[in-house]
Amino acid sequence: MTTVDSPHRLDGLLTVNTGSSSVKLALYGNDPVLPRHLQVSVERIGLARTELMLNSSSSGSTRESIEAHDHASALVAALENAQKSIAFTPCAVGHRIVHGGADHAQPTRVTPALQAELHRLESIDPTHMPQALAAVDTIARQYPNVPQYACFDTAFHSSMPAPAQRYPLPKWAADAGVRRYGFHGLSCEFIVSELERIDRDAADGRLLIAHLGNGASITAVHRGFSLDTTMGFSPSGGLMMGTRCGDLDPTVLTYLARTRHSSVEDLQHLVNDESGLLGVSGISGDVRDLLEEGASSQAAEAIELFCYTARKHVGALAAVLDGIDTFVFTGGIGEHAAVVREKICSGLGHLGVQLHLAHNAANHDVISDPHSRVVVRVMQTDEDLVIARHVRDLLD
Repeated sequence: MTTVDSPHRLDGLLTVNTGSSSVKLALYGNDPVLPRHLQVSVERIGLARTELMLNSSSSGSTRESIEAHDHASALVAALENAQKSIAFTPCAVGHRIVHGGADHAQPTRVTPALQAELHRLESIDPTHMPQALAAVDTIARQYPNVPQYACFDTAFHSSMPAPAQRYPLPKWAADAGVRRYGFHGLSCEFIVSELERIDRDAADGRLLIAHLGNGASITAVHRGFSLDTTMGFSPSGGLMMGTRCGDLDPTVLTYLARTRHSSVEDLQHLVNDESGLLGVSGISGDVRDLLEEGASSQAAEAIELFCYTARKHVGALAAVLDGIDTFVFTGGIGEHAAVVREKICSGLGHLGVQLHLAHNAANHDVISDPHSRVVVRVMQTDEDLVIARHVRDLLD
């Protein structure tokens, strides 16, 4: 590991957050306040124009193109650039692990036994798990004596009641672990903690959290606990997403297998990488690209279907909660795409949702009309801080 020669080295908590084509690092001071000293992200891993972005409390912000053919090489590049900015020695490393299976409802230390368990979950989540485990291995090589901890996206949803977890399949399928797990739990946990700080009544009330990004889900929360969510067995279910189809009649896949002789790998690639906004538009899975297309019929159709699907799921989750008190938009799309928020909320007047259009267009914190029965908020999520909090608590 390349480091900076310095008489003062920072002893901090390092967080690692791997996505399907990205990796993010954050460095926090190891004290109760958890000051963030550094953020590094690498986007478009394995594609043309891979970019590394660094934001440091000591050296400001930089952006550069790099070569990163996989997550391991991207993580090494991120660590090297981080050390050039701030000399640090991590006292512990926390990882976002998307799937924890049925046995992990709390953050835990990474051990060889845990790694073996998580490798068995790769077939459920091939989009995230291999990259996360590669990051664990890379950190172990770079910092062999530093403890690593796993923080699971599924853990927040372990509070879902039995009917929300169960699929209508035979018992042997449930015994084999086929159930609804839910994801984006670290993001939901952060939103709940922020609401506890700024609006305790909202945190204790009937809350919908729409985490809309390349992956998208909506979660129903009451008194801080998850009651149901749109994603299920894997992060491929629920809402239409950037490249994932979301919920699908299972016969569609058996039909394609028979008529197009599609393999399991073909179908897995179809539902995770070729569908969603990309599949419908034929242009891009990025909402920003589609909104720039404007009048393009396929781009407009993709946006309309995305918002329609989200609106339909909001109605179902409102029934689970017996009404909504607070509706939070977060994630890249949720935080920045005012048009998408407006389209999703436009058909929710019967639930008490009424937007203030000017505040929505300006991305205000509260975008609902003062007379709206439901308070609609835009909130920036912070999964990395949640990971750092969990690691600090485990160290304590």
